[in-house]
Amino acid sequence: MRIITRRRLNEYAKLHPNAAVSIAAWHTVAKRSVWKSLHEVRRAFPNADPAMVASGKTVTIFNIAGNHHRLITAVHYDTEKIFILEILTHAEYSKNRWKKSL
Repeated sequence: MRIITRRRLNEYAKLHPNAAVSIAAWHTVAKRSVWKSLHEVRRAFPNADPAMVASGKTVTIFNIAGNHHRLITAVHYDTEKIFILEILTHAEYSKNRWKKSL
């Protein structure tokens, strides 16, 4: 899968060093994968979850760093691209504000 963009992951990892190793591991697995469905994503990341956002689209959410961070993505299976939409701490994620902005 092509990840758009790695820079956002790197910037977040700099701000949250406790997430850096998990973000790098997620990136390594995701870029080497060719997923065609959420079912295939869950083979690598069993806790990946779909969520509907305000736009009516479905995003895929990954737990990062032992459930302390959330990586919110748009996975385009047909074009083999993953768009990084948001990376949040668990506390920020739990406020659900991100659902309204996406």
